[in-house]
Amino acid sequence: MENTAKTSNGERCQITIKLWPPSENTRLMLVERMTNNLSTPTIFTRKYGSLGQPEAAKYAKQIEESAFCSANQHYEQEPGGGDGSYAVQLYARECSKLILEVLKEGAKLEEKEAMKSEVESAPRETFFDISKGQRAFIEVDEAQVLLNPLKEPGNSYTKICFSNRSFGLGAANVAGPILASIKNQLKEVDLSDFVAGRPEAEALDVMNIFSEALEGSHLKYLNISDNALGEKGVRAFAKLLRSQTSLEELYLMNDGISKEAAQAVCELVPSTDVLKVLHFHNNMTGDEGAIAISEILKRCPLLEDFRCSSTRVGSEGGIALTEALAQCKNLKKLDLRDNMFGVEAGVKLSEALKKHENLTEIYLSYLNLEDDGAVAIANTLKESAPSLAVLEMAGNDITAEAAPSLAACITSKKSLVKLNLSENDLKDDGAIQISKAFGEGQDQLKEVDMSQNSLTTTARKLAQALVHLPGFKLLNVNGNFISEEDIDELRSIFKECQEKLGPLDENDPEGNDFDDSKGGDEDEGSQDELEEKLKKLDVNQEN
Repeated sequence: MENTAKTSNGERCQITIKLWPPSENTRLMLVERMTNNLSTPTIFTRKYGSLGQPEAAKYAKQIEESAFCSANQHYEQEPGGGDGSYAVQLYARECSKLILEVLKEGAKLEEKEAMKSEVESAPRETFFDISKGQRAFIEVDEAQVLLNPLKEPGNSYTKICFSNRSFGLGAANVAGPILASIKNQLKEVDLSDFVAGRPEAEALDVMNIFSEALEGSHLKYLNISDNALGEKGVRAFAKLLRSQTSLEELYLMNDGISKEAAQAVCELVPSTDVLKVLHFHNNMTGDEGAIAISEILKRCPLLEDFRCSSTRVGSEGGIALTEALAQCKNLKKLDLRDNMFGVEAGVKLSEALKKHENLTEIYLSYLNLEDDGAVAIANTLKESAPSLAVLEMAGNDITAEAAPSLAACITSKKSLVKLNLSENDLKDDGAIQISKAFGEGQDQLKEVDMSQNSLTTTARKLAQALVHLPGFKLLNVNGNFISEEDIDELRSIFKECQEKLGPLDENDPEGNDFDDSKGGDEDEGSQDELEEKLKKLDVNQEN
């Protein structure tokens, strides 16, 4: 359950209220209520017979404990636990069900208790995490103490995170045998940023030790990001990577994945039949590396989430990736931001997107798409991806010429939550077209970014179109050429909900007056500005 409040500076914040677990008093009150339901006349006790007070109290206590155990187990297995509302519902349903079973079957709770004991004794997923606190080296003595819980007989750890702690050779030799002893129970392993600051030779030895220790494990999740791997680092994990047959998520971000490293990944990750998430971000992959990655994609029929952002991929590599992505028909999230695809790769991407009906998020900012690429993609998305919630195409040199296609695409997306068209050249003509798309049926829209688009008066049109949408939260029109008068009008439109209008500190009311055709000396303008500032300077003022 969420509520809102204001902080001391007036900003709104979300307060989450946890409904689970119930307090001890709440549990005792429920036992008392169930005791009455089992021992006093009700529609069910009349039908099946009631119990005496002592017997009813005994069974009520057992019913509550069994229901609590079931609901709590479910709550602990939920990612982050949620707010507990589902656990509360499960708790209540289980109590009602068990009351009826007691009345119907003459209190066969011994069998229920046996089942409960089996549930309680079954191993539950447990997360072992040493990543909290400051980034630091870990040496032999600390490793022996820190990793001791993993040596306890019968421990049930299935997820481990060693991120943010830099392992030296000594610490790795401590960790290796421990990990080898529990590798068969592990499902998720996070080794991101775990050799920071170590000499290359030592870092590679550490990676080899961890790789050998975990070889043959049956992981679903593996994160080896932020380790400056390069090809040598990738191959240091060869034994681990080659042995994985059940991997569903693989993260290789900020790892120095060059052409050679990408080719090594392609070679060392042969089993991708069940892979759902594959992330390459902030690498130096380039076109040839992208071609190697595209070979991996061709082996990923179940892929749902692919990220290849900030990887220096140009047109040739972009075309190879998009052609391979055409085969990943289960794709839900696609992030290709900050590459050098260009128009041709953008058009090829539009052809691939025709086969992606399940897409919910697509991030295509800073790809040099220009109008032709943007129009091709918008036209395709208009007819596909019916559940699209996020569309980002910032920084693509898109002009008003592409606006009608973009507007038609936006109009067709009734599930759209976030739209980012910032840092383009739509200007007022393009913005007017876009504003017409925010009409009836856009009830899910929460955020629109049209900053740095050379807008003037049309910012008001955008505001008027968006302010009344029921779930809308933020309009960003910063970095434009909006006059002081229009800024006042904007603030008036959002008078009842000022938090929905983003900052305007980078807006330039005079920016629209600049005209390169008039010529002029840029240095001269700078000099005039400097002289104006010097006039206001008080030379007698102490620094």
